[in-house]
Amino acid sequence: MKIGFDNALGIHEQALSLRSARTDLLARNIANADTPGYHARDIDFAAELNKAMGNSELPASVAIRATHAGHQAAATGKPDIDRLYRVPLVPSFDGNTVDAQTEQAAFAENNVQFLASLRFLDGRFRSMLSAIKGE
Repeated sequence: MKIGFDNALGIHEQALSLRSARTDLLARNIANADTPGYHARDIDFAAELNKAMGNSELPASVAIRATHAGHQAAATGKPDIDRLYRVPLVPSFDGNTVDAQTEQAAFAENNVQFLASLRFLDGRFRSMLSAIKGE
């Protein structure tokens, strides 16, 4: 029976990558809480995870594709995610849509979920190592 890393790790590889990208977005929101005109961004994690796993609900005709041999994909090292604008709870006079408490709560929740995925992967790696060693 052949066991590959993809089967052993499940969705957690993609989840960690998306959680990392979301951490960057939320940290940027918190850092710009006092910047006039800054618009808070976030991602729809469930939709992006489905897209990363190949379960996108977009028909193939809507998907972006290269139409010329010279077109290149962005090589950012981060997943290609749709960054959505957050709707502010209370509008501000300077056009900033960051609510520091909302962003900090989202950041903390994202961190807990990131650590949960890491712990799951740690358990999987320990189990595989134990099986390899015959313990």
